Amino acid sequence: MRIFSGIQPSGAIHLGNYLGALKQWVNLQEKNECIFCIVDWHALTVPYNPQELQKSISEKLIAYLAAGIDPNKSIIFVQSQVKEHAELAWLLNTICPIGELERMTQYKDKSKKYKDNINAGLLNYPVLMAADILLYKTQAVPTGKDQEQHVELTRTLARKFNQKFSNKEEFFPEPDSIMPEYGAKIMSLTDPKKKMSKSDDPKSYISLFDAPESITKKIMSAETDSGKDVIYNVTKKPGISNLLVIYSLLTEKSIKDIETEFRGKGYGEFKKSLAQVVINYLEPFRRKKKEFETKDSYVKEILEKGQARARVIAEATMKEVREKMGLI
Repeated sequence: MRIFSGIQPSGAIHLGNYLGALKQWVNLQEKNECIFCIVDWHALTVPYNPQELQKSISEKLIAYLAAGIDPNKSIIFVQSQVKEHAELAWLLNTICPIGELERMTQYKDKSKKYKDNINAGLLNYPVLMAADILLYKTQAVPTGKDQEQHVELTRTLARKFNQKFSNKEEFFPEPDSIMPEYGAKIMSLTDPKKKMSKSDDPKSYISLFDAPESITKKIMSAETDSGKDVIYNVTKKPGISNLLVIYSLLTEKSIKDIETEFRGKGYGEFKKSLAQVVINYLEPFRRKKKEFETKDSYVKEILEKGQARARVIAEATMKEVREKMGLI
């Protein structure tokens, strides 16, 4: 299958991003044609520092590489370096009902969070995401639960385009979402009823490159629930349940086995063990990050090659799109 996914350059990539997306990417690249993007245009819809943007893009590429994305197996590039993303987004806007955009949960959430910056790009964000996906005639998108609504819109726009401009034949595939069985939505350490987010207080998430002492401090102070039993129950014990999911995904032990292991031992002992699990799991990431930070020319070369490969596919798609829509 052809797979597409991307992450914004803003903020630190955290454990939630990794478990919900990057870990899937690493596995998917072994048997699929994978295209992974740093979606910098999406990042412009919320307040950002222009002087920091290029640095953030480089940091995200290094995070991709440190997490195991292989440029020999996958195409890796920066969204704004392939102009066809913007062209297709505009064309899809002409067939996208505005009501579809106004009902998007992420638009409502970000409008509340950034009341002084409710821009048209924030509303049109899902159309650009649809263009990102459809430009490569993507068949499947690894995604977290918070983006599933946007993938649904992508399927809707693919279907509308096919009906209107392709004699109902499948020019654009209607992509499927790929979500892990559990862990698609890792919750905040400080508020387990809210998704872990890189735009929140750093205490609420674990960065892929946090120092061991920082990881220990964050996990030991993570919000848990009344009682002391290490039991998975999202409704009654959201805090410890979130930590159990992280433990399970990093060790590949079942939650039931972990519950058995810590029966009668309490939250403190469980958290100490989880902190060590996280530290050990992320140690290779920290090591690889330092290695890639000394290879500027290699990192730039990866993006240049990825951009060239992505552009070949994007230009071919847009040539067909223009013809179907009656453009010169």
